[in-house]
Amino acid sequence: MDLRDQLKNLFPDHEEQDFEMPKESLKQKEPLVCKFEKKGRNGKPVTLIEGGAGDDEGLKEISKKIKTTLGIGGSEKDGVIIIQGDNRDKIMKILKDMGYKTKRVGG
Repeated sequence: MDLRDQLKNLFPDHEEQDFEMPKESLKQKEPLVCKFEKKGRNGKPVTLIEGGAGDDEGLKEISKKIKTTLGIGGSEKDGVIIIQGDNRDKIMKILKDMGYKTKRVGG
């Protein structure tokens, strides 16, 4: 006797219904911060994207989308996405198209 049969014996009037789990939608609390930095990188400009409140897989997905769209290099470290060059405006447009709120910091 399995669990369903036991439950039917306990609750004979109960009608079984199908149930679907609701899909989780990511609610972004704070905007992603796009900032430009050259300091500490031998004068090479990079764009930093911070504030992603998600897991590493989410960061990698965002980073990959940006890098493939713009055809430039970058990486993800410690919750920060690092993209080569000063591409803040293009990156902010890509993030907006993906449904993220963004904020430009500096210059």
